[in-house]
Amino acid sequence: MEILGYIASVIIGISLGLIGGGGSILTVPVLVYLFGVDPVLATAYSLFIVGATSLVGVFPKYRHGLVNLRTAAIFGIPSIAAVFITRKFIVPEIPQHIFHIGQIELTKPVLIMVLFAALMVAASYSMIKNGEQENEEPVKRRFNFPMIMLEGTVVGLLTGLVGAGGGFLIIPALVLFSKLPMKMAVGTSLLVIAAKSLIGFTGDLTHYKMDWKLLLIVTGTAIAGIFIGNAINKKVPGERLRKWFGWFVLVMGIYIFVRELFVK
Repeated sequence: MEILGYIASVIIGISLGLIGGGGSILTVPVLVYLFGVDPVLATAYSLFIVGATSLVGVFPKYRHGLVNLRTAAIFGIPSIAAVFITRKFIVPEIPQHIFHIGQIELTKPVLIMVLFAALMVAASYSMIKNGEQENEEPVKRRFNFPMIMLEGTVVGLLTGLVGAGGGFLIIPALVLFSKLPMKMAVGTSLLVIAAKSLIGFTGDLTHYKMDWKLLLIVTGTAIAGIFIGNAINKKVPGERLRKWFGWFVLVMGIYIFVRELFVK
């Protein structure tokens, strides 16, 4: 199972390099089901893995002029604040046993995984919908500041709860509210994901004992994957890949939901 986990870790990086998101939606399931990590701890690990991988991936995007620093700051500041507060104060206060209905018992780990499954289904819709050809023509740049900041806060809250980078939410928001071309939205989203994930991870350091060996190995393999993804991205249309990956994420989300609530 660990070998499959390392292969999946490479895929996490590949998807980040190819489509600027999506890989983070796989990180928690990989850690939980292939490495046997507790779901709550896996959300903390996911923040570090996704943050470090995205940070490495953003540098080639920046060199090619595909990162808008102003937009990243406007979106990132409320997002970073929200994810840090969520990890530091909200997640530790969620009770271990919440309630049970019949044979279904909702514990903190199950809640995290069910929320994650719901996020995966939402992510799959976004990826499948945006798998169609995007307009790359430059348009007049304008910023809807209130909506950008609101979206940043919501993404930060979700990131804090389930440990996902939220690229599938960030990229459409940047395209819609900042009028960024798709490729620039992908690069900018990587910077936002890196900053909020790594800073959010610091909120966990006082709550959990980290397995740094596992964390660094998985992160290293994911980073290797992002270089592979960047190379493939030059040859394969990202829109088509995003749509295929969206269907895969949809199936995974349904599987997690059924497994956590009904197959125990």
